Amino acid sequence: MASPTLDAERARPYALALFRIVIGLLFACHGAASLFGVFGGAMGGGSVPVGTWPGWYAALIQLVGGVLVMAGLFTRPAALISSGSMAYAYFSVHQSHAVLPLQNGGEPSAIYCWAFLLLVFTGPGALALDQFLGGRRTARPASDAQRETVAA
Repeated sequence: MASPTLDAERARPYALALFRIVIGLLFACHGAASLFGVFGGAMGGGSVPVGTWPGWYAALIQLVGGVLVMAGLFTRPAALISSGSMAYAYFSVHQSHAVLPLQNGGEPSAIYCWAFLLLVFTGPGALALDQFLGGRRTARPASDAQRETVAA
């Protein structure tokens, strides 16, 4: 019988992939709502006028970044830009209203910012198109012999 730790390690890339896909999909839907007025539109209806700063550019980052992250294509750069976009949104729009995200309406911005930052450091997980570009560049744990050599 396999140990629970071993099972969790085997499931980790797939759990991370599911996290990446869901976060990317939700972010892309938010961008599509703002750009095209679908899913209820931006702020309860309509779309953001083309070229409006910063709303239209933020929506474009949300749509493109969300699709790239969801597909696992250029995941780390797309997640970094998306995270920065949400940090900007939080500090430029929400922070001046109150200290805590719960009070200033900035919870979605804060959560997306941290979720994308997590993907910058963890990578896309399994089922990502990044794996097909330039070969599989997944980090593998070093063997005990390699660890001992590095430590010496």
